[in-house]
Amino acid sequence: MIGKDVVIGPFVTIDENVVIGDGTIIDSNAVIHSGARIGNNCHIHSSAVVSDVPQDLKFQGEDSLTIIGDNTSIREFVTIHRGTASKGKTVIGNNCLIMAYCHVAHDCELGNNVIMSNTVQLAGEVEVGDWAVIGGGALVHQFTKIGPHVMVQGGTLVNKDIPPYVMAGRYPMSYERVNSIGLHRRGFTNDQINGIQDIYRALYMSGLNTSDALKKVMAELPESPERDEIVEFVKNSKRGIVRMGI
Repeated sequence: MIGKDVVIGPFVTIDENVVIGDGTIIDSNAVIHSGARIGNNCHIHSSAVVSDVPQDLKFQGEDSLTIIGDNTSIREFVTIHRGTASKGKTVIGNNCLIMAYCHVAHDCELGNNVIMSNTVQLAGEVEVGDWAVIGGGALVHQFTKIGPHVMVQGGTLVNKDIPPYVMAGRYPMSYERVNSIGLHRRGFTNDQINGIQDIYRALYMSGLNTSDALKKVMAELPESPERDEIVEFVKNSKRGIVRMGI
């Protein structure tokens, strides 16, 4: 199904079982495979491939989806693969920018306002929170979680979870600092940012292991949405969170 005011360039291929929202533009030579659900006012640039079958040997041809939210831009030569039986869908949120030559593998889940710079490669079942920015050439290991408002330095090998509101990078990847500039730009107050910094001082600079540091945070730092989000993220991390550099 193709919505109103959709623009489709020359040599575009659109498979069956595809939905394209109103006002979306699909440039020349793009390929939209079965299972794609593309929102309103998106822009799929030349030679992008959306909703191709996963590069997963466990995939048995099951029905699955690729869901792309409204106002999202998919640049040239981006590849996005649909879900497998694991989650059934690959999801990219609203207002995202996926730059040229990026790859989003099966069952990934990206929030809103995510930016992936050129050639970022996401392996299967990666989760990326709202407003995260991933620098060019970063490689993200399967099942890894990147929290909201995170900034990842270009070229980083992401093999641990990155909790919310921080900057991470270098090699091996390490925690650098709170993403205070990004948070200011998104309307966080100085008090909120100072509270987040206090949490990460406890997690990374108190000399405690992660479990004891979380207990310290809960016992000594004031309750806030940011505190609770960080604590829940760290408690639920299966790969372990990024460590502080030496």
